[in-house]
Amino acid sequence: MNLYTTYGKFQNEMNAYYKRTGLKLQFTEMMKRMYEKGLLDSTPTRMTLSEDSLYVDDYEFDKLVDNTPIYFSAQSGLDKEVREERMIPKFQDVFTIRHPRFTRRYSHTHNYFELNFVVKGSAIFYFEEEPHVMNEGELCIIAPGSNHDFLIDDETSIVYTICIRRSTFDSTFSSIMSHQDLLSGFFRQILKDDGKANYLMLFTGNNMECRVLLRKLLIESAKKDEYSNGCCVSIINLLFCNMLRNYSKTIAFYNYEIGSDFSLVLQYIQHNYQNITLSSLAEFFHYSEPHLCTLIKQNTGENFTELIKKLRMKDAVSYLLNTDLKINEIAEQVGYNSADHFSRVFRQTYKCSPAEYRKQNKKESPFIPFSTE
Repeated sequence: MNLYTTYGKFQNEMNAYYKRTGLKLQFTEMMKRMYEKGLLDSTPTRMTLSEDSLYVDDYEFDKLVDNTPIYFSAQSGLDKEVREERMIPKFQDVFTIRHPRFTRRYSHTHNYFELNFVVKGSAIFYFEEEPHVMNEGELCIIAPGSNHDFLIDDETSIVYTICIRRSTFDSTFSSIMSHQDLLSGFFRQILKDDGKANYLMLFTGNNMECRVLLRKLLIESAKKDEYSNGCCVSIINLLFCNMLRNYSKTIAFYNYEIGSDFSLVLQYIQHNYQNITLSSLAEFFHYSEPHLCTLIKQNTGENFTELIKKLRMKDAVSYLLNTDLKINEIAEQVGYNSADHFSRVFRQTYKCSPAEYRKQNKKESPFIPFSTE
């Protein structure tokens, strides 16, 4: 049997208990306390969150979240290993909550993916007993089997937690995992190599699109109608694509074992080719330079210098055809210290100067659908 309260009522009890005793409780401990005091309801309250609230400020939206119902099973207990069937409602693949404040330290593992996004303020993320302070705009993706905890020690910080079934990545997100990028490589490695403690950290800054997608997830998770799960899966796809498109350069990782999947190193090169050196790359991934050269050659068919030149030329062509940047500005964008050096390398590659290439290949006017001319 499920019993209900709201985020706001639950958090008020947590705040009051901490102020009165100086002690903290876990979610299930407080819910049991509220149950014993007769503070839980047999039916959920009417939800006030709606699409109309997507673009209000963070604190105004948080006040609306206070009125959103949450449920609790009287049979729930405290466990060091949290199973997805206890955390994620039946028939849902993605479930989003607002993380409670003033919870007691209780490091645990679970068999699903967890994402924590700091919307406002800060929080402390414990990973393998090591604390990491997360600030506004930071998102952390925690792999199944990782020992961790997440604490908010003030009344104003806002964190959303997204729980995603592991099986969902085998099916629903297969297209994302096929990409050769950091996030895709992370998921592929986790799914094929169980039990390794890993996390990814991204910094999104004050990005409204991410906030809107997170709010949509929270709203759809609370609706629980026949469309809500499909909406949540689609929204999390949008969120991942948004992160890969805009923030993959900010990714940090822990204990990522590359193994036979070399995409992590390649993606790092792709994002940092403008100023990367072989020695700095070897130091970052803890390889010797000769061994790293061998791995690059084995996985790309090219040596490090050739690979860097190829990446620079590829982006240079894109700049020439899709922007009005001057030649010296393009040279700087792709990592050359002088326009002359850039032009020499470009001519060696394409048998013409950058200016000639632009003139020969750039379209003069955009495509106009249904045009008769």
